[in-house]
Amino acid sequence: MARAMRWAALAIGGLAAVGAVSLYHRITGLRAERVSGDVHVLFGTGGNVGVLSTAAGAVVVDTLTFRGLGERVRTTAESLAGAPVVAVINTHYHGDHTHGNPGFAPGTPVLATHRTRELLEERDADAWTGDRAQALPSVLFERRHVLAVGGKEVRILHPGRGHTSGDLVALFVEDRVLHVGDLFFHGRYPRIDLEGGGSLAAWIESLDRVLELEFDHVIPGHGPVADRAALVAFQDFLRELWQVASQAAADGRSLEDTLATARLTRDAGFGSMHIPFVVRIDRESVLGEAWREATRSAAGAP
Repeated sequence: MARAMRWAALAIGGLAAVGAVSLYHRITGLRAERVSGDVHVLFGTGGNVGVLSTAAGAVVVDTLTFRGLGERVRTTAESLAGAPVVAVINTHYHGDHTHGNPGFAPGTPVLATHRTRELLEERDADAWTGDRAQALPSVLFERRHVLAVGGKEVRILHPGRGHTSGDLVALFVEDRVLHVGDLFFHGRYPRIDLEGGGSLAAWIESLDRVLELEFDHVIPGHGPVADRAALVAFQDFLRELWQVASQAAADGRSLEDTLATARLTRDAGFGSMHIPFVVRIDRESVLGEAWREATRSAAGAP
């Protein structure tokens, strides 16, 4: 009996080890996909990463969720470009787009909006203590910034509030590729970070400004690479969501009633995202955020 118990324990331990290895590879793995010309997207644990290869080095947009993942992004980007990473761009403050920053060489310029830097210090300060503080955004702007590297131009724009109050988009001009961060969840329900200054009503208008840019391919914050039509379709969903939430607020309906009766038609096939004890993004959560914003707006609150 004792011998059988030992074998059972060894078997369970072996299975646990295999499971742990599988989980490790799933969390730390990266998959690269060429988007157009000198632009690749890296898919991993966190928001999608954009990589522009130039004669002078690589430009990286967003850095995933952990320092170790950031290091893998850096080495992958350097392999693709055949040169070091010369600049990092953070589309907004959330950890799945910024916490890989410390994985880059000290002194690497990190570009972001002033508001994103403020939100990192206000709402995510614990992640930026000690030597990690040097990886905070250091090149800051309000509305527009142009980055010229190795004969390539990256136009960076803060189109207004949306997912947060500090979102930016990065246009790789020559390759006609636009990285929009979490202003676009492709095939997934989005998050409206009201505590971080996000706004559904403003998001719709911000995408109007984004759509004035010239691009063929779109790297979303989450989901597969898309085109202009897909971004327009996502904006149409946001409009419908705001109409539903605004009507519920005007009618004085409760959140529970709104969740039970809301009719959305432009979210067919949308997937949800759920990290236990961290975040849940699905139909119910986005309706709740939209309802809270619309209810505050109807009451005259900012």
